[in-house]
Amino acid sequence: MNNNDLVAKLWKLCDNLRDGGVSYQNYVNELASLLFLKMCKETGQEADYLPEGYRWDDLKSRIGQDQMQFYRNLLVQLGTDEKKLVQAVFHNVSTTIEQPKQLTELVSYMDALDWYNGNHGKSRDDFGDMYEGLLQKNANETKSGAGQYFTPRPLIKTIIHLLKPQPREVVQDPAAGTAGFLIEADRYVKSQTHDLDDLDGDTQDFQIHRAFIGLELVPGTRRLALMNCLLHDIEGNLDHGGAIRLGNTLGSDGENLPKAHIVATNPPFGSAAGTNITRTFVHPTSNKQLCFMQHIIRCAVKPRPSGRGYKARFSD
Repeated sequence: MNNNDLVAKLWKLCDNLRDGGVSYQNYVNELASLLFLKMCKETGQEADYLPEGYRWDDLKSRIGQDQMQFYRNLLVQLGTDEKKLVQAVFHNVSTTIEQPKQLTELVSYMDALDWYNGNHGKSRDDFGDMYEGLLQKNANETKSGAGQYFTPRPLIKTIIHLLKPQPREVVQDPAAGTAGFLIEADRYVKSQTHDLDDLDGDTQDFQIHRAFIGLELVPGTRRLALMNCLLHDIEGNLDHGGAIRLGNTLGSDGENLPKAHIVATNPPFGSAAGTNITRTFVHPTSNKQLCFMQHIIRCAVKPRPSGRGYKARFSD
């Protein structure tokens, strides 16, 4: 079964959950948690990310109220896990599913899906692409929640292909949303390096842990972005809880971001309340896009004489 079919089948379940009070936005969050567990199971990475006793089969083996309570405990456990990346993904996460029957239905349905293409299982990137499809579905259904942070992927792909990120270049998105720009930049580099196999070990490690940095203001959206990065094998700086940091670009968090060779972003437009802009800019303004432009200029690595550059024009 291909990814489009899987996305359609998973999304169809949302209709049933909505009858129990689970919104589109919450449904994506529920799927993010369960998809992570299932991804670890299908790709043989449970030992890398999940403690024993809190894995897919442990959840699947239970039913009813026992399963519901176990799932709640699992989310708490992962939110305090010793692995910083897992902790960041599940920090303060809880389930909005209230009826045990609905959880059992969702787990059973996901477990019964054909996760294979022919004789080949799903790769980590396959799960990531499927997750991107779910984010796109959510964006199409609603412009609230994470939907308003979803930049159309064809636009992102065009921008990244113009920028042509290279190995060992730092790519930053100071308004990360669900991390679309970073995912596409990673995909571009992999397409030029045979999935990083052409690179030496140190450069491969750089691409996984240091090449991509994002900052997101909204905790729930940051969580979706972290999951997106993780499913695409972008772990980021583990000392900062992954590739996507939580914070305000127009405050001290933005000042603390490292320099970048490429800044690819779709910043928020309009005016910001004065309390949201706490950085001192050369040109003080309440215009958010102009503040973001000043951030981009300030954080960009000075290009080499043979370097490349692009600019955007904002209008009020």
